[in-house]
Amino acid sequence: MIMDSPLARARPEFNPYVDNGGTVIAISGKDFCLLGGDTRISQDYNILSRTTSKITQLTRTAAIATSGMLADIVKFHKLILARIKNYEYKMHKEPSLEALSFLVSKELYMKRFMPYYTFNLVGGLDSEGRGAVFSYDAVGSFDRVTYSSMGSGSQLVIPVLDNQLKGHNHIAEEPCESFARATDLLKDVMNSCAERDIYTGDQLELLVVTAEGSKSEFTPLRAD
Repeated sequence: MIMDSPLARARPEFNPYVDNGGTVIAISGKDFCLLGGDTRISQDYNILSRTTSKITQLTRTAAIATSGMLADIVKFHKLILARIKNYEYKMHKEPSLEALSFLVSKELYMKRFMPYYTFNLVGGLDSEGRGAVFSYDAVGSFDRVTYSSMGSGSQLVIPVLDNQLKGHNHIAEEPCESFARATDLLKDVMNSCAERDIYTGDQLELLVVTAEGSKSEFTPLRAD
């Protein structure tokens, strides 16, 4: 039969997902949170964009950074922003970071049978003014952490953050007290990642979240 031929068996199956690469990082401190992401979008060995943001500000003191499939990233960020607008209309206030963490988890879990191909970090200031990072898998399981990384370069980033922020063989997680140290560390580790990961590069977008609000800055990364 035709269906049993080697040609038919070798035909690739339909796959709705594509990984567009890139790396995102989040580091929290006593009264601040940093979210960083590169601006490169790739497919296989092709660079599709050098200026695409992976970070979206959700409220005055909260933001989301996402790696994965660009189409799903854009759709998911728009969905979360729409849910926040609806919350603000009903409650006449912005949702807290804790409320946003559960909202993101719920929206991901609702799509668990055909998940968004997104790997998310939600960061900002909690209801007590402390920096916080929430790390997610594709179907909504999440945990509050001091720092995290997602994307194609995360395996290069996490060991360095473990060493610099957690300490070798230390069990207790301590927040990074120094804003300057955390900022320099995030920039250094992203530059190092861009040297080895071909899907990370071009620019680093750094979003700084404090009690005064949020601000973004851009730093050049390796562009080849």
